[in-house]
Amino acid sequence: MSKEFDVVVIGAGPGGYIAAIRAAQLGKTVACIEKWKNPAGALKLGGTCLNVGCIPSKALLASSEEFENASHHLADHGISVENVKVDIITMMSRKEAVVEKMTKGVEFLFRKNKITWLKGHGKFTGNTDAGLQIEVSGEGETGQVTAKNVIIATGSKARHLPNVPVDNKIVADNEGALSFTEVPKKLAVIGAGVIGLELGSVWRRLGADVTVLEALPEFLGAADQALAKEAAKQFKKQGLDIHVGVKVGEVKTTDGGVSISYTDKDGNAKTFDADRLIVSIGRVPNTDGLGLDAIGLKTNERGFIDVDDHCATSIPGVYAIGDVVRGPALAHKAEDEGSMVAEIIDGQKPEIDYNCIPWVIYTDPEIAWVGKTEQQLVNEGRAIRTGQFPVLANGRALGIGKADGFVKMIADAKTDELLGCHIISANASDLIAEAVVAMEFGALSEDIARICHPHPSLSEVMREAALAVDNRALNK
Repeated sequence: MSKEFDVVVIGAGPGGYIAAIRAAQLGKTVACIEKWKNPAGALKLGGTCLNVGCIPSKALLASSEEFENASHHLADHGISVENVKVDIITMMSRKEAVVEKMTKGVEFLFRKNKITWLKGHGKFTGNTDAGLQIEVSGEGETGQVTAKNVIIATGSKARHLPNVPVDNKIVADNEGALSFTEVPKKLAVIGAGVIGLELGSVWRRLGADVTVLEALPEFLGAADQALAKEAAKQFKKQGLDIHVGVKVGEVKTTDGGVSISYTDKDGNAKTFDADRLIVSIGRVPNTDGLGLDAIGLKTNERGFIDVDDHCATSIPGVYAIGDVVRGPALAHKAEDEGSMVAEIIDGQKPEIDYNCIPWVIYTDPEIAWVGKTEQQLVNEGRAIRTGQFPVLANGRALGIGKADGFVKMIADAKTDELLGCHIISANASDLIAEAVVAMEFGALSEDIARICHPHPSLSEVMREAALAVDNRALNK
């Protein structure tokens, strides 16, 4: 195997496959290297996100929400349901069917755009006048390809606790937590980040007694304080037992469970016994075995590849995107970087405003934000005005039985420019898009306040929060 391409992408997750598709749309000859195999041993595109991340977790979140609604909330609608049961095997089969449909969809897009899928592991072997040299090994014969441009999109993997082996049965990371074959009676989660809260919510709804241990002194420290406070209240009401400021010590496992020794925020030594443990303490970039030294490229002290604002590395023609570079480990951030780099290679001049990349946590209620928090702006010395409106005052929310939470908007006190939007509400992942559009176009809170929103709809809460910035909310 010896081929030449305009662009070679290493990794076929959201950043990689989008980069490959966009480059192909622009007329480039493109290959994408991917070695991912599912548990059955089949090679799959889509990376962590489609296979063991975003997509399967949202499928399980949806299933667990249906179970909770049937068990606890349908009676409010006058609907009587008895003996509601969970069939975990069927639920997992549905999740896998969703994953299969998505990964097959990416394969179709590769064929449609004439992208060559090189099945194996990609490793740099040199940089010559002919181009960047990459060895592909794994499935079948080992060979070498040459590329004018290479996009590193190898993503990240779960960070594990030292001296605590992950078997994805008793002790699980995100992969194992998506594939439990039964509902644990007691579930411990180390880490109250996005993954920990989402997967903890899944198994709590299905019947597990869930305890979350978080090392940081504040819950959701990256979020606006008002948002974090409301989220903590909602999760406590639901039954998630969350402890912050925890220092985890020894973790002992047996064939049937796990024992976690820790020190609480007051310095008290405690032990928690559980049937299963999910370790969700962040992610580390996948840069092992890439042969970066062969082209004179190194990772920084945190293991990331340093890039500029346009994802270019220090080596001409080599770019890196997604979880292997600075910034949040978000699939949609990786997708935007993939498109941007493909267009830069084509000679265009795209830009990404990283301040306008939204964050979402798919709990119930959902949590989403974009821009800066009130605390960040106050620390910067910026004069601001805020507007907050409760979901409880929205007719659509009451009608669907999803009336928890609020929308908070922050604007510059003098110019009224929208600086941040923070939502805890049903469908927050969709509502936040309006704020993203507004901020990308430099809109004012007044602009959202003046736009007609459909009635009844959850989107009206966005308008009311914008009106509240000027102390003129109409339904409060």
